[in-house]
Amino acid sequence: MGRFLRILLAVTAGIHVPVALAVAELGRRLSWPAPGWIGFGWAARGLTLFLGRARSGMPDRRRHPAIVRAVDIPYFIHWCAALWALIPSMVATLVAPLADILRGQPIVLPMTAYMVSYLSGLVVCGYGTLVRRRWFRVVEREVRVPGLDARFEGFRVAHLSDLHIGTLTPKSWGLGWSRAANERAPDLTVVTGDLITSGIEYHEDAADVLGALRAPLGVYVSMGNHDYFGEGEPLVSMLRARGMRVLRNEGVTVERAGAKLWLAGIDDTWTRRDDLARAMRQRPEAATTILLAHDPERFDAAAEAGANLVLSGHTHGGQIAVPFASRALSLARLAHRYNVGIYRRGRSVLYVHPGLGTTGPPIRLGVAPEVTILVLRGA
Repeated sequence: MGRFLRILLAVTAGIHVPVALAVAELGRRLSWPAPGWIGFGWAARGLTLFLGRARSGMPDRRRHPAIVRAVDIPYFIHWCAALWALIPSMVATLVAPLADILRGQPIVLPMTAYMVSYLSGLVVCGYGTLVRRRWFRVVEREVRVPGLDARFEGFRVAHLSDLHIGTLTPKSWGLGWSRAANERAPDLTVVTGDLITSGIEYHEDAADVLGALRAPLGVYVSMGNHDYFGEGEPLVSMLRARGMRVLRNEGVTVERAGAKLWLAGIDDTWTRRDDLARAMRQRPEAATTILLAHDPERFDAAAEAGANLVLSGHTHGGQIAVPFASRALSLARLAHRYNVGIYRRGRSVLYVHPGLGTTGPPIRLGVAPEVTILVLRGA
């Protein structure tokens, strides 16, 4: 975490250079005294505040709600706006001198471009932080599953993932997601990992959120990498104490009208706790298989092992994407082959959940938080 924090600090210092110039230009236009010093001070304060925000999240520690609302959230809007302004500011810095030369004018910094980029970022990132990440949707998706027993036709699975309950994603939000899932009357509910962000202080809150889920055939959970950014075993114990089945390289048989479905889950891949072969070992012959695997990178191996449907999360759909093109144009696309939505490989299907909470900057743009109801249909 020390090395990672140093990298983040260097990035934060870099993105505050155009911010300092943007605020200085704003100050000049508003006739503030010493606008250059005000811009420098604003950027310096932004860099200083970053350290406190980062350290309190590694691991995630409880902070007074008033501090979160009055300091943390406004700061992250500013930080995201600074990042938003970086690329247009760099482009303007490269292009503006050429334009000045072609016009035969003295070369000057494009101060207006810096100011517009930063101010527009405050508007867009304010929306993504204050509105879009809180405004979740409930979506029903039909999934064609090869080999599905006809007696499981129309089987309803509520799928939640990447809740990241913690300082920036409170328990009250999670309880709202649980209520929304319950209202759609699923036959079965699954949660595919990253229940918290890090540490152990929010274990109880996350367990309460999942403990509020209801389904006639049970609530099943697989663990994610963030669940082990601290000590994961207490969280597992709390979940089991509330009646949930935590599937750690194991499976259970789910029956409906005499038909059998094998529901399995693998443990976290990042900490090398996963064992796919063990999770599939006791699968009944010819049973339709659903595998819970937090990391979608395990899909290829799961397909080879005979899983009919793999349910994953992990990517958050990038958290930031181009609206209406979130699968093709998102940050997740840069890092993940399977970034969001439905994928097929032979007779296997993967669904990558866009997640409900956030990690890193608490922002979503173009990727809505989602409670998903998967309705299984024969292929």
